[in-house]
Amino acid sequence: MPLKIRYVTLDDVFDVTALTPYLDSTTQTICIAGSLDENFARMLCQGLASVNKTYSSLVIGMPTWDNIDFSHAEFNGEEIIYSTPFYINPADNLVKSIQQYFKVRFFSRPSDMVFRGYETTYRFSRQLLHTGQRLSGSLGEKKFKVFTDFDIQPVFLNRQNMTLDYFENKKLYFIKKQDGNITGVY
Repeated sequence: MPLKIRYVTLDDVFDVTALTPYLDSTTQTICIAGSLDENFARMLCQGLASVNKTYSSLVIGMPTWDNIDFSHAEFNGEEIIYSTPFYINPADNLVKSIQQYFKVRFFSRPSDMVFRGYETTYRFSRQLLHTGQRLSGSLGEKKFKVFTDFDIQPVFLNRQNMTLDYFENKKLYFIKKQDGNITGVY
């Protein structure tokens, strides 16, 4: 059965009535939103959540959506999926230790940048110490994992002369949130 795909362009400010003509009450609609704008994402998810009793939907968004707090009541019932190159498992012992340290020392919680900075500094400084000047040849190794599985691969934009342009992490996690809780990580 072929997919039924419809491209819809919405203004920065829209009403839920602009969405409902594209939704089907007999089946779940998958909405892929290619906007990095967090305010647009909030409006879209709130609008779809407000009609999800009639129109079941799943929203797939961008990595910037990680900054949105989907635990508020206006998002209840809506399934939201977005990608991220980092995933910090809250059940991890090191994560708990860092959170406890911040709680006791700073009376706050660490942001995701604390974990990202800790992880990248630890991992790549350890690799540099281990490999010396041959660091670029070992970036793809799986050693020294802290929180995240990286898959760092070289990128060649000009295949004819095979000149290395940069390295890129090819590993993405897909986070599924519903009612403010993470219900899946893929």
